Amino acid sequence: MADEPTNRQAFRQQAAFCAAMDAPITARVCEALADALSRDGATGRRTLDWPGDPIPDALPLRLVGGLHALARSGIDPELTALFAGEGEPQAILRRVLVEHDAALLPWLDGPPQTNEPMRSGVLMAGLLEVAKRHGPAVELLEIGSSAGLNLLIDRYRFDLGGTTVGPEDAPVTIRPEWNGPPPPAVLLHIASVRGVDIQPLDATDPAIATRLAGYIWADQPERQERLAAAIAMQRARPVDLVQGDAVDWLRARLAEPQAAGVTRVLMHSVVWQYLGDARRAAITAMIDEAAARATSDRPLAWVRMEPDRVLQRQELIVQSWLSHGDRRMLATAHAHGAWIAGV
Repeated sequence: MADEPTNRQAFRQQAAFCAAMDAPITARVCEALADALSRDGATGRRTLDWPGDPIPDALPLRLVGGLHALARSGIDPELTALFAGEGEPQAILRRVLVEHDAALLPWLDGPPQTNEPMRSGVLMAGLLEVAKRHGPAVELLEIGSSAGLNLLIDRYRFDLGGTTVGPEDAPVTIRPEWNGPPPPAVLLHIASVRGVDIQPLDATDPAIATRLAGYIWADQPERQERLAAAIAMQRARPVDLVQGDAVDWLRARLAEPQAAGVTRVLMHSVVWQYLGDARRAAITAMIDEAAARATSDRPLAWVRMEPDRVLQRQELIVQSWLSHGDRRMLATAHAHGAWIAGV
């Protein structure tokens, strides 16, 4: 169980992570919150008395998301200026946490759900490796789909170190800074894309869109533009996203008949840490069982982008069966997919 010093320290840890991810404004806010939090309002008290582990619970990002959304609304000019890099943060935050207590408190109820579209570039690099191993046709099963922005992966255009894939007329092009060897230039056909989330968000709802924009760090306006374009794509054609438990949903999907010549792929990004030990173990066991049933006509693959918090980077890990069951790290990446480094 956490205590007040641990919960304050979580904001300093998040500040360091934000600084490493080229987000100095957000880092400055997180660092200031570590000292500005007080018991003068319900938001401050709940944050300081947080009973769980504040880092896996993403406690700092819950509160920063609420503050950023409030800043974007323009209702508090000083706060808006703070998220533009101006003003004395501790004084502003102490006041805002009390004056806007009621508006901020609900942001602590659930973890951030960002599902940044650029993360699709990391996953796509993994899918190209799967296509190289097993052939072009894949069906995608994503857990922790959040607002479903990665479920548009078959509709984005990608330029990954000169390897291009996806519709040429796509409204969104994913072009991260690429270092190292590019992914293989092979044919890829995405037969289907389905996703699940314990609390999915309908990004086409204006209130949800505002919430998602709040979770995007103020340092990165280009992410706001990409989010808006991706949401417009969902409005034009919805994604296949359902509410449910990842374990139950994946068990049902893995039990479905698999078409010959199609690789079934489990994919996810920045979700593993939120599942807890029991769900992680259950999913790993299911994949092991499905791998034992895989054939050359019906392969199985696991593509994930998940963080190494010690090294403060994301890692692209790919496994596939029959013959590639060993974990292989293909690349490291920025947390939001801004850069990818092939290994």
